[in-house]
Parts: sequence; structure tokens; C-alpha cells
Amino acid sequence: SAVKNAKLSDVSPHVLRHTAAVRMAEAGRPMSEIAQYLGHTNTATTEKTYARYSPEHLRTAADSLEFTRLKIVR
Repeated sequence: SAVKNAKLSDVSPHVLRHTAAVRMAEAGRPMSEIAQYLGHTNTATTEKTYARYSPEHLRTAADSLEFTRLKIVR
């Protein structure tokens, strides 16, 4: 198997699958594509686990801070 050829120990198929999905999310691939790749019939399953790795998800969270209108609270 690929794991044996790479001489990796304690790496399950689940870890490889999760890593692939995280890398796709980090690259900005749409959740619908990742869901299809993983065989999820509902993108909500994919979003629940992988959305936090998506740059767009992080950008949206940062934008909500509205730094342009930030007031210092003392």
C-alpha cells in the first residue's frame, strides 16, 4: 500500500482521507467539490468538519471584526 511504500507508521486510510480534504479546503476548493470527492451526499457534513480550514471561511470571520471601525475599549 501507499502507506507501506512511504514507510509511514500508524497512518490509517481515515487519516489520509482527512488530510486530503483539509488540503483541498486550504487550497480554497468549494465545499461541494470536497463533499463529492469524499462521497458525502450532503455538503453540511463536509462543512461541519472542513469549513474551518477554508481561507474564505477565515476571511469571512476576520471581516466580521470590521477593523476600519474599531474602537479601543479601556
